[in-house]
Amino acid sequence: MQENNTTIDISAINEKIERESAFIDLLTSELSKVIVGQKPMIERLLIGLLGQGHVLLEGMPGLAKTLVINTLSKAVHGSFHRIQFTPDLLPADVVGTMVYNFKENEFSVKKGPIFANFVLADEINRAPAKVQSALLEAMQEKQVTIGETTYKLDNPFLVLATQNPVEQEGTYPLPEAQVDRFMLKTIVDYPKMEEEQLIIRNSLKESAATINPVVSLAQIIKAQETVKEVYMDEKIEKYILDIVFATRYPEKYRLESLKPLISFGASPRGSINLALAAKCYAFIKRRGYVIPEDVRAVVHDVLRHRIGITYEAEAENITSEDIINKVLNQVQVP
Repeated sequence: MQENNTTIDISAINEKIERESAFIDLLTSELSKVIVGQKPMIERLLIGLLGQGHVLLEGMPGLAKTLVINTLSKAVHGSFHRIQFTPDLLPADVVGTMVYNFKENEFSVKKGPIFANFVLADEINRAPAKVQSALLEAMQEKQVTIGETTYKLDNPFLVLATQNPVEQEGTYPLPEAQVDRFMLKTIVDYPKMEEEQLIIRNSLKESAATINPVVSLAQIIKAQETVKEVYMDEKIEKYILDIVFATRYPEKYRLESLKPLISFGASPRGSINLALAAKCYAFIKRRGYVIPEDVRAVVHDVLRHRIGITYEAEAENITSEDIINKVLNQVQVP
């Protein structure tokens, strides 16, 4: 009888998710007016938005990283600010500052560009530690302190940070604590040849495509709550834990060869975000329950920046992605 009830519940959840996620198709078709290809990047951005997380994009310049978040903000009817990170940037340039008003003879608050629904932190690794820590409070607490007053940030709030993987001159490596705050780290690749041909044609047109606001902020906030209702079986939870624990204690999963290659495994934040990203992915696919393929689809983006590799691994050209692949091949799929 209990099993029957569960089945009824799942089918009810499935119907609700299918109904509530209808706007995803609207949103992706609106984005495809401007963005050619780059489907994984768009999906990861939507996962970040639905999961109330932040996304770190790593890719060469000119791969539409700025364009995609700007387009998303227009399609969602949200506010968008771009912060170009440079070595001389100050925390006040990001969060805002107190400005003295001579007429009123008092200090007033001038809010910084962090006050927006969508914030693009362009070339985030170019700014020093002070700026990184100011951004950290905003990302984690969804609030900003200016003077003695704390201000809540807009909801929804998504930070999309970009970094160039090649040019390392004049850059500051992101602290591990900050990297861990990003729900996903996505690698953006070059477009295919036929996609790039279409990009050339689009950019040479006289008039650019107009992006219409097809989704309201209220719909996004509602979807963020609905995502939590996506059903996740205990077996899937166990699968997620096995993957994460295999990065910490590889010897317990007959992966002794990985032990000298891993300096530290994924944190509990990795487990939480893997479960949440899998739910968001199921929601995007308009399903009310999580399957192992959902976990496998997002695991690289959730864990690639959460696994530390040793000098030995670097010497052998082994990346955190290679480690994740080995773990996936070894851990039993439910």
